[in-house]
Amino acid sequence: MTAAAVSISESNTGSETITASITNTNMGSTDAVNLDPVVYPIAAGSNSYEKYQRFNLTALNSSSAIKNLKVWRSSSPALPTNDAHKTNARESGYVQKTFATPVATTSTQATQTMPTTTPSGANLGIGGSLTGSLSSPGYSDYLVHQIQVDAGTTAGITVNMNYQYDEIA
Repeated sequence: MTAAAVSISESNTGSETITASITNTNMGSTDAVNLDPVVYPIAAGSNSYEKYQRFNLTALNSSSAIKNLKVWRSSSPALPTNDAHKTNARESGYVQKTFATPVATTSTQATQTMPTTTPSGANLGIGGSLTGSLSSPGYSDYLVHQIQVDAGTTAGITVNMNYQYDEIA
């Protein structure tokens, strides 16, 4: 059996430039894909630019669909006290988001705390539904997320983002 071909894409700029198969999800002080956080650090008391990312199914191969999308960040190391990683991902009360020009002001799209453990169920939708599936090449709904840094934070950290889906034979 050949697995489905799935990657993470990212949308940037006001006119929505889409980059397929991103190499990192680094957050920073500019709206850019695969950015270097050393070059674009998030200043204390500021926010990163929002990230608009999607699961991108390019080929089903031997599978018939993907579903049950889950997104979370590693719990270790913990974010500095009073910093926050916000998202639109949630297991209930889910609302599909549309692309908007990414901002570094406090996000109105990403208002929930990013989970630090594997969600028990889908927390990112397909076609506006947590029970949706992709049975042909296409995109999930947008994952919107942002780092909000407290004024007292003095140094950055590195955490891992996790992206998971179920593949249906």
